[in-house]
Amino acid sequence: MREHDSAATIRTSIKRVEASVVETARALPAATLHEAGGKIGALPSAIKPVAPGFRICGTAVTVHSPGGDNLWLHRAIALAQPGDVLVVYASGVYEHGYWGEVMTTAAKVRGLAGLVIDGAVRDADLLEAIGFPVFSRGLSIRGTSKDYGAIGWINEPVMIGNVTVNAGDLIVGDRDGVVAVPRDRAADVVERAAKREADEAAICKRIESGETTMQIYNFH
Repeated sequence: MREHDSAATIRTSIKRVEASVVETARALPAATLHEAGGKIGALPSAIKPVAPGFRICGTAVTVHSPGGDNLWLHRAIALAQPGDVLVVYASGVYEHGYWGEVMTTAAKVRGLAGLVIDGAVRDADLLEAIGFPVFSRGLSIRGTSKDYGAIGWINEPVMIGNVTVNAGDLIVGDRDGVVAVPRDRAADVVERAAKREADEAAICKRIESGETTMQIYNFH
């Protein structure tokens, strides 16, 4: 099979969310960002951290990978910058371990902020020990191929569930799930999320003082 010219479908220059906005988002729950943005960007609930303590926060480098093949993920590791999160759509083919110990080590050395993949990974115990945050649909020992003729894309939009993720978007994940916040809305959503967290902390103090949620929210 003829080799695909990977450079033809790789975008190397992208705009990212400002570092100060990413830093503020680091302390905010994924669910709060989702709500503060108007219930936006929630990736499928099946995508969860491989280890319970994993948390992700960074800017998206998107990967559209051929199913059952992880060559494009290797290319993305080499391309991504420190603080980037690889967001991978594997063409709806879930039953392969697209990522494991070697790729985790490579990504950590390059200073990447994590992996979110709409597919499976493997080497779960080693991934937890290395401490590089990986979010996936699950675990699979099934191997992958590396087809130089297969076409993939890097830094083009990917759709995961019903959410379109663009390169440079803000990605935040915790034990509850993963949210993708569009780059051009990130600063506003993060500001709203921080206020929401402060408001909810004040509400919890009122509950601890004896008020009920029915009273506070004027439910009936």
